[in-house]
Amino acid sequence: MKFIDEAQIYVKSGSGGPGAVSWRREKFVPRGGPDGGDGGVGGDVIFKVNPQMNTLLDFKFNRRFIAQDGDPGDKQNMTGKNGQDAVINVPVGTVIKDLRGQLLADLSQEGEEYVFLKGGRGGKGNQFFKNSINQAPKFSQPGEKGQEADIKLELKLLADVGIIGFPNAGKSTLISRISAARPKIADYPFTTLAPNLGVVKGRGEKNFVVADIPGLIKGAHKGAGLGIKFLRHIERTKVFIHLIDGSGFSGRNPLDDFKDINEELKLYDKNKKDEEGFFALSKRKQIVVVNKADALSEEMKEIILKDFKKKKIKPLFASAVTGFGIKPLLDEVTRILDEEN
Repeated sequence: MKFIDEAQIYVKSGSGGPGAVSWRREKFVPRGGPDGGDGGVGGDVIFKVNPQMNTLLDFKFNRRFIAQDGDPGDKQNMTGKNGQDAVINVPVGTVIKDLRGQLLADLSQEGEEYVFLKGGRGGKGNQFFKNSINQAPKFSQPGEKGQEADIKLELKLLADVGIIGFPNAGKSTLISRISAARPKIADYPFTTLAPNLGVVKGRGEKNFVVADIPGLIKGAHKGAGLGIKFLRHIERTKVFIHLIDGSGFSGRNPLDDFKDINEELKLYDKNKKDEEGFFALSKRKQIVVVNKADALSEEMKEIILKDFKKKKIKPLFASAVTGFGIKPLLDEVTRILDEEN
């Protein structure tokens, strides 16, 4: 299934039905009064969280959602039928924004329902306006107009832990090692084209959800790579596993990789700082993990430790391929999540 995490749609609630102008016509009743009924209420636009969905792909093909109008009132004080609601199913973690980027709703609970636009009220029939002065009102009330809006939907995955790092640092291999997720793995940049989710069994009975973020590289905030497009998916996470390639095969320095990725997080924060409820990614707790440790000599490990000590960081060493260092990593993740809860 293709992963789509953004969509723009048009929504409109139903208008209320008009009230009726009607008169009683009964045999042997010489003075029938008004009996025009009220119009029906227009349908609402309702968003409903569907846990079976994990992408916004459906909105690529259907971009208009219009609730039904209420029916007109009828004679004999009969109220018109209410309009049918437009129920829009979305994945857990869907955010609704206006076209200026203003947050309107955040749907993060399974089964959650949110009435986004109310339908218009039905108009009153002429029987409603009868009083001691006006015994035979010849008018009724029109129904209230429905509301409409062009909106943006964004999907933010619900994960406890986000795995960040350069391409080929081993993020996909790590998530396949610690969970049942089976992402595509190959030795070239941008193998992963969408975030992957995995459920991990931590220490004791603690389970947590991990998401890896693909293609985050230096210059991502200017459009390079893929990662800036997917960084929204780790906005909800409590802690990052910052995975760094320690093998030297990439030709990059581990400490420089760490600095470059964190600079991209800061630049992302800068663009999002005014968004309601946004908590800076650059201030999130990070567990720094030097991956591919099976390819490192003890001398090389000491050099890396010395470099990171300047930043007051003591990285963990692990190998996602062999499983070395994975248990201490998961124990540390569990410990931090326990502190955060």
